[in-house]
Amino acid sequence: MAIDEAKLEQFMGKVVTEMGAGLGMALHRLGDELGIWKAMAGAGPLTPAEVAERTGCHERYIREWLAAEATGGYVEYDAGTGTFTLSDEVAFAMADEDSPVFVGGSFQVAASIWDSLPKLRRAFTTGDGVAWADHSHDLFEGVERFFRPGYNANLLPAWLPALDGVVDKLERGARVADVGCGHGASTIIMAQAFPNSTFTGFDAHDASILAARKRAADAGVADRVTFEVARAQDYPGTGYDLVCIFDALHDMGDPDNAAGHIRATLADDGTWLLVEPQCAGSLEASLPNPVARVFYASSVLICLPASLADEGRRGLGNQVADTDWQAILGEAGFTRVRRATETPFNRVFEVRP
Repeated sequence: MAIDEAKLEQFMGKVVTEMGAGLGMALHRLGDELGIWKAMAGAGPLTPAEVAERTGCHERYIREWLAAEATGGYVEYDAGTGTFTLSDEVAFAMADEDSPVFVGGSFQVAASIWDSLPKLRRAFTTGDGVAWADHSHDLFEGVERFFRPGYNANLLPAWLPALDGVVDKLERGARVADVGCGHGASTIIMAQAFPNSTFTGFDAHDASILAARKRAADAGVADRVTFEVARAQDYPGTGYDLVCIFDALHDMGDPDNAAGHIRATLADDGTWLLVEPQCAGSLEASLPNPVARVFYASSVLICLPASLADEGRRGLGNQVADTDWQAILGEAGFTRVRRATETPFNRVFEVRP
């Protein structure tokens, strides 16, 4: 081996940086679970004792947590007063669950992956999958908390208006199916905005449906929202004016038959709103790219195993090129597929018969 010392030093610096970031994810999750971020938000400079009092935590642990987060640049430290401050910008992302950039769910998802590592290790050696339901509750709740800020920020002001005639239908009264709805965040957002329409959320995970029903009741939309346990390939009903799948089609083992069933249940003039992760179209076009890195990592740890555990075992992963989606949807009988809009993290397709 001919070692380039400069390249080695550069690489080891990268490793040390990522060691800190990896351990930091656990710290951030503890701050989320224990309410530390929320306790510090807008409070100005605080001593470790004051943070401990606000959170009900032990002061010695809080002092060390604050020191660790200060070295990572998440909190600010004033050596003269011995106080720690959470800036408004960091609080907006770490403490405000209504913020469009809230990231607390991402740390919860990361925590769930460590719980699933033994199952993933077996899957790598056997080629089997790891079903969605075989993960911990942190994944189910964390995914909802991770995606909900994006839905809050984009679904009503940007994504639905990008679809031809859909908002007018929803305002007059439409039948909507939200397939793969999880805890129902997207379904409830639409139901709150369009009281003349009726919404049914479908998901194959029964625990998520129970959570969605409770959230709909809490949001006061249970009169126009129902949630049912059903798969994308055979959920009930026909004549839907709008079918939605948010960040879920690629997870399915049989997305081809799911697309075919959507075509069969969609009204002749209906629309399928398909939201998928952003994708450059190829691996070489994604190198290097921090967003693509997150997507590929989540694909190998969550999306691909879910698909390989499901009937059909298509194993698409979450980086499916536009041309591949067009081919799959065309085979299912759809004649119009266009990228209606996008964000740095999402592609939004309008799919029509």
